[in-house]
Amino acid sequence: MARFVLWGTYCDDALEKRAPYREEHLAGLQRQKDAGILITLGPTEGSTHVFGIYEAESLQQVEELVHGDTYWRHGIWTAVQVYPWIQAF
Repeated sequence: MARFVLWGTYCDDALEKRAPYREEHLAGLQRQKDAGILITLGPTEGSTHVFGIYEAESLQQVEELVHGDTYWRHGIWTAVQVYPWIQAF
């Protein structure tokens, strides 16, 4: 298993636009958390950016989860980058 960090951006008016998709989004994140893949994920203050930490088998696995998320599919997240992460502390 390796750790990965996610950094991305939200669309304008994300708090309003996410409403129809939020329940599905949170349920998916909970499944990832329960499976031990998602460590943490959430928005910055003002919901302009999203940050997350994953523990997964591969970068591809994390990217597939992100691209399958309803926020990505409906343009709530406008850009997302995932990076392998070396946890020093």
